[in-house]
Amino acid sequence: MTATTDQGAALRIAAGRKPFVEPLRLGERVKEIRLANQWTLEDVSQRTGLARSTLSKIENDQISPTFSAVQKLIDGLGIDLPQLLSPPKVQARTMGRRDLTRRGHGERHPTPTYEHELLSCELAQKRMIPFKTIVRARAFDEFTEWVRHDGEEFLMVLEGEIRLYTEYYEPLSLTDGDSIYFDSAMGHALVSTSEADAVVLSVCTRGDGTP
Repeated sequence: MTATTDQGAALRIAAGRKPFVEPLRLGERVKEIRLANQWTLEDVSQRTGLARSTLSKIENDQISPTFSAVQKLIDGLGIDLPQLLSPPKVQARTMGRRDLTRRGHGERHPTPTYEHELLSCELAQKRMIPFKTIVRARAFDEFTEWVRHDGEEFLMVLEGEIRLYTEYYEPLSLTDGDSIYFDSAMGHALVSTSEADAVVLSVCTRGDGTP
C-alpha cells in the first residue's frame, strides 16, 4: 500500500466515512491545537479559509469535517496528518492528596546554625519541599560556607527578625510578616537579629525547578 493510499484511507476515517472505527475526536484535537497556540476562531478561520461557524461546529462535534476541510486544517495549522489524528491529551486528574502536620510534629533536622523541621513528610514525590526553621545563627561568620541548593525558594518570617545574606546582594533585614522569593542556587545564609531566635517558613522547589 502506497503512502498516498494510506493518507487517503486516514482522511476517509477523519471524514467520518467509517462509523465502525473508534471516533478520532477530531473536534477536540482541533480545539486543543488552537488553544495551545492561543489562536481565536477568527485566527484559525484566516489561516484555513474555513468559516468561524464551521470551525465552531467541528470543535463541538456538530459536524464531521469533509476531506477538503481536513486538508485545509492541515495546511492552515501548519501540521501534518498524524498530528491532527493524534488523540487529544488527557487532562491530569486531581489526585486529592493531602498530608497534615500537627504543630511540632514535623521531622527535625538540627544543624549548628539552623534547626529545621520538615513538614508534610508522609507525602511522597512532592513538587514542593516545605519546612520551618529556627534560626540559631547570630553572626554570618558562624557559616563555614554559603548555603546553596538547586531550585528556588520562598521564605517568610513567622517570628522575630533576621538578616538575609546573599551572594550577589547587600544583606537584607526582614521582620515577622516579611517574605522573599529567591534563586536558592545563589549562596545564602540567615542570622537572627531579634532577642529571641527567629522562626521562618520556607518552601523550596525541587532541583529540576518544577513547582
